Amino acid sequence: MDIRNVPAETASVAPGFEQGYAVRTRGLTKAFDGHVVVDHVDLEVRDGEIFGLIGPNGAGKSTLIKMLTTLLPPTSGEATVAGCDLLREARLVRARIGYVPQLLSADGALTGRENLLLSARLYLLPRKERAERIAEALAMTGLEGAADRPAQNYSGGMLRRLEIAQSTLHRPRLLIMDEPTVGLDPVARNAIWDHVRDLRTRFGTTILITTHVMEEVEALCDRVGILHHGRLEKVGTPAALKAEIGPDATLDDVFAQIAGTDIEMGDEHGNARESRRSAIGHG
Repeated sequence: MDIRNVPAETASVAPGFEQGYAVRTRGLTKAFDGHVVVDHVDLEVRDGEIFGLIGPNGAGKSTLIKMLTTLLPPTSGEATVAGCDLLREARLVRARIGYVPQLLSADGALTGRENLLLSARLYLLPRKERAERIAEALAMTGLEGAADRPAQNYSGGMLRRLEIAQSTLHRPRLLIMDEPTVGLDPVARNAIWDHVRDLRTRFGTTILITTHVMEEVEALCDRVGILHHGRLEKVGTPAALKAEIGPDATLDDVFAQIAGTDIEMGDEHGNARESRRSAIGHG
């Protein structure tokens, strides 16, 4: 399923949505064949902040992200995302968000510019605005010089920048990024961090990012939430979470105290299976 299928201008504010939050969940839960992967999560992401979501493999991060992007239906609970009810207004949620998945999704056979044009059409951007938005996105991500080269010839960092450009063409209220810098070298990673900061500065975009890199959390995130066994165990600023441990504590220390060595792999097969089924159902 492609989440880009409706113009953002048609979205309406969900009944009861409290202004000031880009994401608000209550008791959000997901189970696969009776196994609970996300367990009654109450999460609040404030408008305009960069919020980091961390946790060991199998903690439920990707499953939670897939629910918030409408790729998986919740088993129970409720949520508002970018001002829309996640269950009743899923189509409108997709209009107001951008999504950068873990796996690279740009079409390697197309040029960077062609990938952006495809995204502009999928987002239903007016024809007269497309060229300007694409040029702006290429400039913002530093891809002007590579715009007419096939994406298959891009480096990993360039592909990530292209995907960020694609996911923000419609200037979403919320950008969700699932481990966007995994596998990138430090230079490419720093470039992605710069683009994330630039998005918030230019457009006031709220950003929800999952990561395993504590340095990334320190560099980017206003607040961070720690998932363990599907539960949201801690939320706070990096400084506050470290202060709870001790004066010389690091985020690695915070992470280790909560997660320890108990790393659960989770039901990845069930997750993938239901994601595919949901995608087929949504077209």
